[in-house]
Amino acid sequence: MELLTKTLFLCLALALTNGGPVPPHDAPVNDAALPDRCEGIEFDAITPDEKGNTFFFKGSHLWMGFHGAVQLANESFKELDDLHHIGHVDAAFRMHNVENPDDHDHIYFFLDDKVFSYYNHTLEDGYPKEIQEDFPGVPSHLDAAVECPKGECMADSVLFFKGHDVHVYDINTKTVKTKTWPHLPVCTSALRWLEHYYCFHGHNFTRFNPVTGVVSGAYPKDARHYFMKCPDYGHGGDYEVPKCSEVKLNAITTDDAGKSYSFAGPVYMRLDTRHEGLHAFPITRAWKEMTNGVDAAFSYNDNMYLIKDDHIYIYKTAAHYTLIDGYPKTLKEELGIEGHVDAAFVCPDQHTVYVIQGRMMSDVDLSATPRTVNMPVPLPMSDIDATLCNADGIYLFKGSNYYRYVTPMILAMSRMTPQPLPVTNAMLGCQD
Repeated sequence: MELLTKTLFLCLALALTNGGPVPPHDAPVNDAALPDRCEGIEFDAITPDEKGNTFFFKGSHLWMGFHGAVQLANESFKELDDLHHIGHVDAAFRMHNVENPDDHDHIYFFLDDKVFSYYNHTLEDGYPKEIQEDFPGVPSHLDAAVECPKGECMADSVLFFKGHDVHVYDINTKTVKTKTWPHLPVCTSALRWLEHYYCFHGHNFTRFNPVTGVVSGAYPKDARHYFMKCPDYGHGGDYEVPKCSEVKLNAITTDDAGKSYSFAGPVYMRLDTRHEGLHAFPITRAWKEMTNGVDAAFSYNDNMYLIKDDHIYIYKTAAHYTLIDGYPKTLKEELGIEGHVDAAFVCPDQHTVYVIQGRMMSDVDLSATPRTVNMPVPLPMSDIDATLCNADGIYLFKGSNYYRYVTPMILAMSRMTPQPLPVTNAMLGCQD
């Protein structure tokens, strides 16, 4: 298939993962022949690259990121056309194979019976190959593919879709098990994004469990509300990432699995997902009981503790933040604390939660029963919005600034307010 005339578009907008500006519409309007994903199209393939940029393929064109403009596919992956003359990609995925760095984070494209392997947008030597050479037992003429790391699947795997059949390829053993999921729509592309799995069909998508194929919730949904920036369609709860000078947090925490979350008003953002892009979502998407936002948050012993008003909610981290039976409880019942909580934190590998209320800080030993609140100590400042303790120290966030202390003891003993520092994009994913 001949590619369209190669026109260079200088208005390519950066994807959100690179912090670029968001254009009002992601398809140029000066060429009516160009595909416009805001009109509702069916993608041939979707995959992130090793830098976290997500590529959406349609015919001989692609879009980079949720906000990127349309461009010719061979401008980024020229050999797909130069060597094979297909005109479109059947399936694509980013390899997850940490045990083999020669494969990890490489992008694999499938065209008819051939597979192409790219790293840093460069085709690897020896490619393209027959699919069976790299993936024995996997059929040709695929519909979609997506990686599934161990912990989300039984082993590091790739899910290959063809019709209603799903061929689960074990990366280490190079074996295939085939399942049939007739309840799932036929996927023309698939994507793993923020540890969830999405089957795209038409201009819609359906989220599914990668092990069972089970669909939970109201699906299908229109992809234009979630995976691209289009006029008259919401994106990420219609939340715009604020400028760093306008940041106002309610809470921030990092759980024992290394997942970092910031909470602001009715939304939250994963801060450790720059590889997938930084996006904000309604808090109720992950913690459905938190309908009125969060006052404070901390993590301890594989649980996340969310505080709102005079109640505390404890969620099991390993169970996709399922509320533990018997909660919420009052702060008095759980921690022995009364009154409004501004912020709270637990340092790594410690058992003490520090609770800030106004200008006072109390501490409670979480390993002791019953809980005892130690004598509160005065702080050198008040009106703290959020706190976080990690290996680098304690961060107290106040508006768009933060204050850093080395240890809780130094914070408790301090009588001088240190120089405030401005929050940065590297810390919170805000716009510089």
